[in-house]
Amino acid sequence: MSSPLPDVLPIKPFTRPVRGEVTLPGSKSLTNRALLLAALCDRPVTLTGALFSEDTHLMGEALRKLGFTITADEAAHTIEVSGQENGFKSDAPVNIFVGLAGTAARFLTALCAAARRGVYRIDGIPQMRKRPMKGLIDALRSLGADIRCTRDEGFFPIEIHAKALRGGRVEIDASESSQMLSALLMVSPLTKDMLEISVSTHVRQPFVQMTKRQMAEFGLGSSSPSLNSNIIYAPSGSYNYSGNYLIEPDATAASYFLALPLVTAGELYIPKLKGPGFGLQGDTQFINVLRQVGLIASPRKDPPDRFGCETIHGLNVAYDKPAHRIGVDQNFSEFSDTFLTLAAIAPLLTGPTRITGIAHSRKQETDRVAGMVRELRKLGQDVDEHADGDGLTITPRPLKADVEIDTYGDHRFAMSFGILGCHDLHGNGQPWLSIKNPACCAKTFPHFFELLESKRLESLNPAAA
Repeated sequence: MSSPLPDVLPIKPFTRPVRGEVTLPGSKSLTNRALLLAALCDRPVTLTGALFSEDTHLMGEALRKLGFTITADEAAHTIEVSGQENGFKSDAPVNIFVGLAGTAARFLTALCAAARRGVYRIDGIPQMRKRPMKGLIDALRSLGADIRCTRDEGFFPIEIHAKALRGGRVEIDASESSQMLSALLMVSPLTKDMLEISVSTHVRQPFVQMTKRQMAEFGLGSSSPSLNSNIIYAPSGSYNYSGNYLIEPDATAASYFLALPLVTAGELYIPKLKGPGFGLQGDTQFINVLRQVGLIASPRKDPPDRFGCETIHGLNVAYDKPAHRIGVDQNFSEFSDTFLTLAAIAPLLTGPTRITGIAHSRKQETDRVAGMVRELRKLGQDVDEHADGDGLTITPRPLKADVEIDTYGDHRFAMSFGILGCHDLHGNGQPWLSIKNPACCAKTFPHFFELLESKRLESLNPAAA
């Protein structure tokens, strides 16, 4: 077991280019979706390559409280979901704690509202009580759910008196989080009538498409096409998957190790990671952003077989021209979790970096736009926070040293600036940047800093990489 992280962690820079291989944890988004979908199957399902983190632990514990059997083997990265026939059988109210896990919060709210019986009380930490839930609550109520906000209307904590959902036509505002639409889609087989969802505002499509594709992998037919792009007809039928289900490596977690070769002028191989368009996760689009900056990314694959099919084993990423890292202009509306990775390394790029499409990220774990502006300015950077609240422009200036980065309890701040700290600012390997509360990475990537340090040590001994 690794040692606990200090309250403030100085980042040791790389003095030599990064080399070797990085094995990423499984996707949080896919693991939590798969846990819910497996609970809705009628036979045991084992998730392989699953993520073990705070968010997935909270999801698993909630399903246990709801009566399902969750058997986890962290060393093997497997989670078995079984005992589906015992779900939602409690006569006593069930108290569910979701911490700050947005996926668990939205998915479990929809799941409990779709149950045929029972009382379910769902709450999280104070920050979770500020995160958007109203769009989902309103949609579920319109389908007949009895949901009572016991503190502030539209927010946690909530109490659900389950009596099933009737189905039919429903409108949802999921502009603040696509997880609300995904939650509604995943429980649609439980509604009495087929669900017809009217999406009233723009929704970030990659995560919704990921949800629909994962539902299909669990045995639910594809949804009927619609002539109106704002109407989604939920698939009919039931989930019927059994056996092993493989979880892809986390594409958002990959963003940090995709950026590391840019920062250290090195190269890495990331097994099982697929490029844009080949896997389920929309955040792989970040690979194309880094290609604009100067990263070389190419799949490692077998030659085509006799049918012309290629097997992709992972991604090689490389960068060896530190004088030619180029600032970019990018809209992140469809893969916003990765904008912090680019913003954090923007001080190392040539010319301004303009990031847009991120207004909704102000209502995630923290106000990610305002937080990024504050931390970059502490580092001496020229940062323009756009007047419309939807973006920022970073113009590189000489980096200030001896800076402590506030993470706001947000794992993505910790990891993004952890990568920047790998830059050898003084040319002598001495730390110049420290991360406050690095343990917040436990939310999605518990061993991030341990893995980062192992790659630094490997770079000092390339033969061992």
